[in-house]
Amino acid sequence: MLKSLDASRAFPVIETPRLRLRHHRLEDFPACRAMWADPAVTQFVGGRPLTEEEAWVKFLRNAGHWPLLGFGFWILEEKPTAAFAGEIGLAYFHRELIPHIENIREAGWILAPSMQGKGYATEAVAAVLAWGDAHFSDPRTICLIHPDNLASIRVAQKCGFHEWQRASYRGEPTIVFERTTEAAKRLPL
Repeated sequence: MLKSLDASRAFPVIETPRLRLRHHRLEDFPACRAMWADPAVTQFVGGRPLTEEEAWVKFLRNAGHWPLLGFGFWILEEKPTAAFAGEIGLAYFHRELIPHIENIREAGWILAPSMQGKGYATEAVAAVLAWGDAHFSDPRTICLIHPDNLASIRVAQKCGFHEWQRASYRGEPTIVFERTTEAAKRLPL
């Protein structure tokens, strides 16, 4: 059973050498909408660009985790320019996977096309997972990645995830990766 977490942890800002992870603001929606409308971005995440309505629902869902659960998604921005870079975070999505798995905390990340290939995903995922390690007693986190999304698979592996099982989500194949806090401590620095 999910329980609300301490609201004092709501909306922390995480800073890495090149990135700032912060809460959603209404003025982020146009950039977020443009990202989700790009076929290159959605190729492995749903397979098609999102409509404005679908992007809005996703935007609200990602931001809405915080007040209810004390964790969620952040807006990712470049520090020097404050440019929108994507969304990243931890969530309970209650996915209808086949075969079914219990609802486990899930990491997710998506970057705007202009921000891809710079190592931002690995930097941000590592920071989010470190935050999660410090705030959760449950050591497990999963992520779902389409088998053809080699860039995200590399990010997951660099951050301590390993393939746990193969599944289907909305009729598409997916790999469920798992990471435990203990296994992550054994990663080379």
